[in-house]
Amino acid sequence: MKEQSSAYGGATRHGVVILLAAMMPIMAITSLIPVLPLLFKEFGSVSGSQFLVPMALTIPALCVALFSPLAGWLSDKLGRKHLLVGALVLYAGFGIIPWFLDDLFQIIGARVALGITEAVIMTVATVLIGDYFEGARREKWIALQVGFGSVAAIVLIAVGGGLGELLGSRGPFLLYLLAIPIALAAATILFEPTVKSTDTDGERVKFPIKAVLPLILTTIGVGIIFYSVIVQLGPILGLSGEVSPATIGLVGALTNLSVGAGSILFNQLKKNVGPRLLLVGLVLAAIGYFGISMTTSFYALCASSIVACIGAGMLLPNMLTWTMNCLPPEMRGRGMGMWTGAFFLGQFVAPLVTASIIPFTGGFAEAFMAYAVVIAAGAIVALVLTRRSAV
Repeated sequence: MKEQSSAYGGATRHGVVILLAAMMPIMAITSLIPVLPLLFKEFGSVSGSQFLVPMALTIPALCVALFSPLAGWLSDKLGRKHLLVGALVLYAGFGIIPWFLDDLFQIIGARVALGITEAVIMTVATVLIGDYFEGARREKWIALQVGFGSVAAIVLIAVGGGLGELLGSRGPFLLYLLAIPIALAAATILFEPTVKSTDTDGERVKFPIKAVLPLILTTIGVGIIFYSVIVQLGPILGLSGEVSPATIGLVGALTNLSVGAGSILFNQLKKNVGPRLLLVGLVLAAIGYFGISMTTSFYALCASSIVACIGAGMLLPNMLTWTMNCLPPEMRGRGMGMWTGAFFLGQFVAPLVTASIIPFTGGFAEAFMAYAVVIAAGAIVALVLTRRSAV
């Protein structure tokens, strides 16, 4: 079977538009983090607000996890460009709706609709990287997508905080209107890739489920590794004693930059995509998690968190590239939809997993020791796979 060919005519301007589009799902959560206390205060009288207010923040991630496979299937059937442009326009519309609402349940409903558009945006943006670029250029843009997202998260938290300070709890929702100029750029700059079928001798190509499924399952674990440190950074630093919100914010910026550093390291080692980079990323993550569990020193906790995030920053683009390389181009949408859903599922369940294992481990630090053991076991499996591939 010959490898399916596509246009692979992507230029820098196309990659930049894709990166900007992929920033939108990141913005959906990070821009609202600074106004979470204001939302708690505003809706404190609502029954179940302690659960419902955080849900308003995180429900889009669950929607991405649930609807990305469908979004990928649609992109294979209907094409990429118009689906992306339409999703960006709807993203802006659903995103701004909470600005006009005073009912928490209505806001959550709008956020569900927003999450469905995010599933389309994130999936199609990733698929287009595979359609527009190949080889080392593809791996470079995948690394840039991860690194850009990490830096964008820092900026968006700061901007969201500024808008919250200026306009109150609804201020950050104005940021969703940024999707309109990005949609215009996508409509005018991007092109619909030409994808030829890989069918040969009248035999239809089957989806490579045996090759892809283990990578999808691994990606769920990578999502948990990726977000557990970032989401739990406050309690992690709290192991050293009382820490101010400003200090947590500063260290949070450093951990996001560390994810970007991991993606840069991936780009330097991209010839080793697959089990070798999985091994390196897992070893770094295990060292970081082990360090978190073994110290109460503020600086040691910071250093351990940074090491873990460098490892996570390598793992994410490695799993994405590895999965994409296994997919026939005409099934790239379906495969990337599954991958995106798996990663966002890991993001959504990360805090739930930590909370669920604490009663069994006996404490927060001990939970991260359990993480470190599981990650180290994964590294051993990756080592075995690396040796087998070298034979």
